[in-house]
Amino acid sequence: MRSSVRKLSSHARQLRMCSSGAKTTHFGNRTVGEDEKEHLVGGVFKSVAGNYDVMNDLMSAGIHRCWKDRMISLLDPQPGKQYLDVAGGTGDISFRIIDAINQSMLKKPPNSTSDSKLVISDINASMLEEGKKRFHAKYHNLTSTDVEFVEANAEKLPFDDNSFDGYTIAFGIRNVTHIDVALTEAFRVLKPGGHLLVLEFSKVENPLLETLYDTYSYNVIPAIGHVVAGDWNSYQYLVESIRKFPPQEQFATMIREAGFKGVSYESQTFGVTAIHSGWKIA
Repeated sequence: MRSSVRKLSSHARQLRMCSSGAKTTHFGNRTVGEDEKEHLVGGVFKSVAGNYDVMNDLMSAGIHRCWKDRMISLLDPQPGKQYLDVAGGTGDISFRIIDAINQSMLKKPPNSTSDSKLVISDINASMLEEGKKRFHAKYHNLTSTDVEFVEANAEKLPFDDNSFDGYTIAFGIRNVTHIDVALTEAFRVLKPGGHLLVLEFSKVENPLLETLYDTYSYNVIPAIGHVVAGDWNSYQYLVESIRKFPPQEQFATMIREAGFKGVSYESQTFGVTAIHSGWKIA
């Protein structure tokens, strides 16, 4: 009975929003007001921040590391460049950028300076704090790259036009309320010749594997979240949000519509994720 009441209440709420003319969007499988989604997503990531990295390893059996390594190889970070990692959270992508630049610096003459800058941006203060802790523990403030942490919304970036050579976002863009706006912002802050790279969950291409993946996602991932983090609902949302994200070709079209050229993508692990690439030509 309780479940039925909850469903009826949710349905009535959706009808009220539609009749009032309020703009709506999805929060997992729920329909919510656009102005409500940012707050709800923020609550999810505040809840999962402390266990985020452990859960990534458990949920993907560590394969997420391979996806991220491939993303960085496509980015090919170089000394003297400026990079922005949006939804940078706990620093998994950012630290790979730093490490890649450090490796390049080893090939240069002693006492060379890299003049590189990396901005790690996230809308969620709890995720950003986890990133800062990991950064200080890993590097002790000793890197060849100038690193800055900035709390910011991907739809309203506080940076000048034509500021960065590379823009990365991993497993973050599906949580943005207006994906098209976030892509437009990415285009704005990139320099001409700048490279956009997006790693995100995508569409499994094989029907049989898709069925197995759905079974695992809906039944196992929330259960792991409950056991490890004491949080079923947040991981249920994360699974549902994956299914709401557009498949590979549709998302590639959105990137093109934001102004990017040379748009391409690589499906990873049978389409569980995809790495999307685009260039700002002018």
